[in-house]
Amino acid sequence: MNVVQPWQFTSFREALAPMTSSSNNNRSERGGRSDETEIVLGLLSAIEQNKNVTQRSLAGELNIALGLANAYLKRLVRKGLVKVQQVPLNRYSYYLTPKGFTEKARLTTEYLTVSLNFFRQARRECSDLLDRCARHGWRRVALAGAGELAEIATLCGNDRAEVVLVIDPGRAGERFAGLPVVDRLEAATDIDAVLVTELNHPQATYDALTSVLPKERVLAPGFLRLVTEPEDESEAIEAAQGPR
Repeated sequence: MNVVQPWQFTSFREALAPMTSSSNNNRSERGGRSDETEIVLGLLSAIEQNKNVTQRSLAGELNIALGLANAYLKRLVRKGLVKVQQVPLNRYSYYLTPKGFTEKARLTTEYLTVSLNFFRQARRECSDLLDRCARHGWRRVALAGAGELAEIATLCGNDRAEVVLVIDPGRAGERFAGLPVVDRLEAATDIDAVLVTELNHPQATYDALTSVLPKERVLAPGFLRLVTEPEDESEAIEAAQGPR
């Protein structure tokens, strides 16, 4: 078996530079309806729990920029979901209106539905990709990017293809889902393939990996919608046929 060796990747850390920022970037950069739902639901929940929260504390709790928290709060006030009352010392209290409580309940249901659907699809596709690794004899698989998708992928290993570590420059030295986290592939040994689990910048991560790894050794779930070029005809056929 042609095992990928660490000496091949002297430029891997530089190539994966986008992952460093994406691990710590504000959630707003991810975009999409699900992120907006998560932010609005987070704001409504925080205000319900503590009417004396500040915009700065809300931004920190939700890991978004202060300006973004301010913009969302103004939108919630305009929609009649939140009421603002000035209190002494130039501070403000925030209250959920009856309409706000109703919207919070609706968004909670929507968020749980989206999360469950994401989990099911992610687990199915990660299992299929690890099965593909097993068919190729690639036993040791790394994940590129720590996060929700990586956590799901760790549940999908089998006795012929095992997830052994996570690559994420922003979390190097930590442990993620019981696995060691390294900042670059040079820090790992005997890695046969890499599965892209970075959600913030998946295309940049894939491009960085394929610049130093054979393309057939870099796998990604289809729902990430990456622009890829199958390495050969057999890979193209397998990709076109989809999961078996």
